[in-house]
Amino acid sequence: MEKKKCFIIAEAGVNHNGKMELAYKLIDAAKEAGVDCIKFQTFKTEKVISKNTEMATYQKENLKNEETQYEMVKKLELSYQNFRDLKDYCQKIGIQFLSTPDEEESLDFLVDQLKMNTIKVGSGELTNYPYLKKIALKNKDIIISTGMSNLAEIEKALECIRKYNNKEITVLHCTTNYPCPMDEVNLLAMNTIKEAFKVKVGYSDHTLGIEVPIAAVALGAEVIEKHFTLDKSMEGPDHKASLDPKELKLMVDGIRNVEMALGDGVKKPNKSEELIKKVVRRRVIVAKDLEKDHILTEEDLEYKRSNNGIEVEFYESVLGKKLVYSKSKEDILEWRDIENAD
Repeated sequence: MEKKKCFIIAEAGVNHNGKMELAYKLIDAAKEAGVDCIKFQTFKTEKVISKNTEMATYQKENLKNEETQYEMVKKLELSYQNFRDLKDYCQKIGIQFLSTPDEEESLDFLVDQLKMNTIKVGSGELTNYPYLKKIALKNKDIIISTGMSNLAEIEKALECIRKYNNKEITVLHCTTNYPCPMDEVNLLAMNTIKEAFKVKVGYSDHTLGIEVPIAAVALGAEVIEKHFTLDKSMEGPDHKASLDPKELKLMVDGIRNVEMALGDGVKKPNKSEELIKKVVRRRVIVAKDLEKDHILTEEDLEYKRSNNGIEVEFYESVLGKKLVYSKSKEDILEWRDIENAD
């Protein structure tokens, strides 16, 4: 059975900077990179953030200004009509559209009007049980990130969802830091989640570079989510921790190569090795001139590479047998040369 490919999500997020022109270019870049899906974030700022909330530390460092989180996010908001247009464009060029709803009104819009069949839940909502219930009641497949959480919190979130929803749940290991340093990745926690809850798992990556998501696929990730941007130097909270289009393409190629390299897990020689094996493995060679009817001993034999002859693994079956023909030094020994050969 053909192994299912990892589902790769290019996380555009708010890297469109509130501009539709950039959003369309992000879709084109994601399609060109070969990802399966591009994801945005859909929200009404006033329903998510109170007006005096400070920016997160990484946002202050990336933006170098004193805006409130509300002021920053409000500038990154797109309208519902914008998202209709973006979904239509994704469908036109052949890439899956996905967006994370950050509040109930946007959830209703994405599922009931845009007919999204998968709901992506951000890490910040993992303990938002009233909202998880509303998401679960939509009865759609769910992908949920788990940044900032422990196993007990993940368990409670899954219990909340499964009480109202029997569709597929994929749990993404994640570290909520932008960029995430390597010593905070803890990639093996992904498989801890898989073993603990018997769910599909994946990895939402915020590191710089492409090696960690590729490693996650080698460890069994079925979904990879990675932020990307058109230009890392653009103004905005997430650009610096995102891949550019060239890097995104390299990540996709790396993941697909690793998937091929993983194979089916059956240890056997492949077709090319079968050919090489014939000239690399050793055969039984006559070490000196021998007369007909000679009884073969270890001193009569050598083991060298040859295109044909008895394979060295069967040398014990040769010992003590009588030669049917005289043999010269360096002759290849074949089964027809010895008496009572099976």
